[in-house]
Amino acid sequence: MPPNLLDSRPLKGQRGFRRILNATSYSLAGLKAAFVGEAAFRQLVMLNLLLIPVACLLDVSRVERALLIAVVLLAPIVELLNSAIEATVDRISLELHPLSKRAKDMGSAAQLLVLVLIAAIWATILL
Repeated sequence: MPPNLLDSRPLKGQRGFRRILNATSYSLAGLKAAFVGEAAFRQLVMLNLLLIPVACLLDVSRVERALLIAVVLLAPIVELLNSAIEATVDRISLELHPLSKRAKDMGSAAQLLVLVLIAAIWATILL
C-alpha cells in the first residue's frame, strides 16, 4: 500500500517514552538557542526573574498571585514564537519582501500586546 501523503508519522521518528525524551531534548535546545541568540528573550527572562519573586512577596490573594505570575510567563513564550517566525522568514529568504515584513511585524505586535497586558494586569491588581 502506498504511504498516505498526509501521514506525518514517517517524519516523527520514535514513539512512546523515547518520543517524549526526544521532544524534551528539542525543547531544551530551543530554549538554549533563544537564550544564546536572542537579546529580547534574555531580557524577558530577566524580567521574569525579577517579577515572579516580587509577585510571591506581594500581599495579594492566591488567584491574583497566580495571575501576576502567569501573565509574565506569557512574554517569553510569545518571544519564542516571534523568534521562530523571524528565523523561518530569514531561512526562506533574506530578500526584503512585504510579506516577510508583515510576518515579522505581526510577531512583534504580539509581543507588544503581551507587554501591555502585563502592565495592565499588574497595575489593576496593585493599584
